[in-house]
Amino acid sequence: MKRREIPQQVAGGAVMQPLLTALVAALLLPLAQASAAPAQVSSPDGRTTIRIDDDAGRFTVARRGETVIAPSPLGLELDGVPELGALRLERREDVKVDRTIPLTATKAAQARDRYRGATLVFREQAPAGRRLYLDVRAYDDGVAFRYRLDGAEPVRLRGERTAFVPAGDPECLVSVADGAHEVPFERMKVSQLRVGQAYDVPLVCIAPSGRTAYAITQASLAGYTGAALLPEGGALRIRLSAPPKRPAPAFISQAGLTTAWRVVMMGDRIGDMIPSQLIGNLNPPPQGDFSWVRPGKAAWDWWSGPLAGMKPGMDNYKRFIDFAAASGLPYYLIDAGWASGPGGCCDANPATDVTRAADGIDMPELVRYAAAKGVGLMLWAHWEHVAGRMDEVLDTYARWGIKGVKIDFMNRDDQDVVDFYQRVAAATARRHMLLDLHGAYVPAGLQRSYPNFITQEGVRGAEWDKMDKSITPRHNLMLPYTRMLAGPLDYTPGGFHNGTPATFAVREVMPQTQHTRGQALAMYVVYDSPLQMVSDDPEVYRGAAGFDFIQRVPTAWDETRFLSGTPGLDIVLARRQGRDWYLGAMTADETAGGRAEPVSLGFLPAGRFRAMLWEDGDTPNELRRVEREVTARDTLTLRLAPAGGAAVILEPLH
Repeated sequence: MKRREIPQQVAGGAVMQPLLTALVAALLLPLAQASAAPAQVSSPDGRTTIRIDDDAGRFTVARRGETVIAPSPLGLELDGVPELGALRLERREDVKVDRTIPLTATKAAQARDRYRGATLVFREQAPAGRRLYLDVRAYDDGVAFRYRLDGAEPVRLRGERTAFVPAGDPECLVSVADGAHEVPFERMKVSQLRVGQAYDVPLVCIAPSGRTAYAITQASLAGYTGAALLPEGGALRIRLSAPPKRPAPAFISQAGLTTAWRVVMMGDRIGDMIPSQLIGNLNPPPQGDFSWVRPGKAAWDWWSGPLAGMKPGMDNYKRFIDFAAASGLPYYLIDAGWASGPGGCCDANPATDVTRAADGIDMPELVRYAAAKGVGLMLWAHWEHVAGRMDEVLDTYARWGIKGVKIDFMNRDDQDVVDFYQRVAAATARRHMLLDLHGAYVPAGLQRSYPNFITQEGVRGAEWDKMDKSITPRHNLMLPYTRMLAGPLDYTPGGFHNGTPATFAVREVMPQTQHTRGQALAMYVVYDSPLQMVSDDPEVYRGAAGFDFIQRVPTAWDETRFLSGTPGLDIVLARRQGRDWYLGAMTADETAGGRAEPVSLGFLPAGRFRAMLWEDGDTPNELRRVEREVTARDTLTLRLAPAGGAAVILEPLH
């Protein structure tokens, strides 16, 4: 702090000056000491705190008096200009927020955005006197911070110095960083993470005490770039993603800088973070009216066999439209092969034209046929066919009457691809189209700003049943506690050729699953996806046990509650739409004879409810259908077969 000079007194100045100097020094001492103390921000309930050192060098996170993230590095690595010199906290601006945000087509009808925050302004002690702004927020269920550099000058970053140092050596659920973000999760201690191997977000841990579960992730990537976590001596350092044709610097801005939020979600149990709205709350609210966004289920032609079975054609497409109409599904997603030119899905062949349908396919006529039956059509496209001519492509689809697009194979999260996400979300919103991104990075909350961005991949989902044996029940029971914490996941459930890991065989056409029919139904409750695929062939569902549940189950909810479960082993999740509650129970337990899962109904309001149960039967493809009356005082005991599950509807009796 700069000390102001005190003018000398005219009368007796020589005597007064030492006294005044001593007095000023005494007054300034507490201020200097205060500025040297760490800046702390605490959550509204006072249980969660984040502390920032007064030189912006380190941060610490604690919950209920327990250190969760030990002192960890902060900072930016600038490129092309001198690094920021020694910093000192110049001032802070505090804020308290408590508001309710109405939501569209997601896991709850509204989000409570309640936090205490501060903008910490750090000034460089060197003559340049540059300023670094650190925005900090503390919520009851987590903390977040981001960096800002103001000014009109471009900013080039080699990277961030940001790292997370987990207190102790916690056990974590991790997946290695991959372009498509379709990697299984492993259970490892931080000390066991492989040096030189980057890991994806969210990285989910249990503090050594067992009292706090937490997830390290990111939010609001707009105008920035994605990142992974690189183990370095007990720390998890942020590694920014750089465009493949420009490995350095990792990020370039046109003017100033606002980074993504670095986030630590927290709860008593990992499952307690499933209902959290933290990631969305860290994103800007939507601009404009999104009441037109219609969540729902979609018939889908790719999973059941087009690679070697169903071929593109009007009759085949109409078969799926007829199925969707008869089943009450609002959408049919036409996957790869419909466009003019080579029909391969994985490479952007320059001879393919996604503004024209293949020979023999009349897309406007197909749209009219579907609309007459109450079904909207969605189209698949490779992102490279869209990025360079986005307006032309989307204007063509709007003219045809297409309701949404599935865009695939970005397989990156660098600055250029983050910008593509922003542009295509805004462009589809302007045309009242739904957006589903595949080959996508893990959600960072863009769905909050653009509710038409209704779901996305970035998950190792059921499509891998066609290719290998990795989609085990254990894998399925990892996803709700890991990837799903970040946002919706287009896992593409609904496979009705059900089995067990012991009986499973990989096949490309009419693929099998390694789980029971009960687990197939439960996925529609457990897995968060406001646009949910009904993935198998229409003929497979004809008269099939449990399809009546799929027809009825919603895809967007008014409330979500985690009831019980352990990652990789089991879960019971409850979701509400209106006055009706839906339960999904899944288990990876392969013990012969299965298990009985007690579920307390204490979450129900007063009154009597009709409970309709779809439980595992004697074989993987069979179900046991039961109805009974229950109240909040009752406990349901669900029968779960090995690698099994159950689904329940609880509707009030008037």
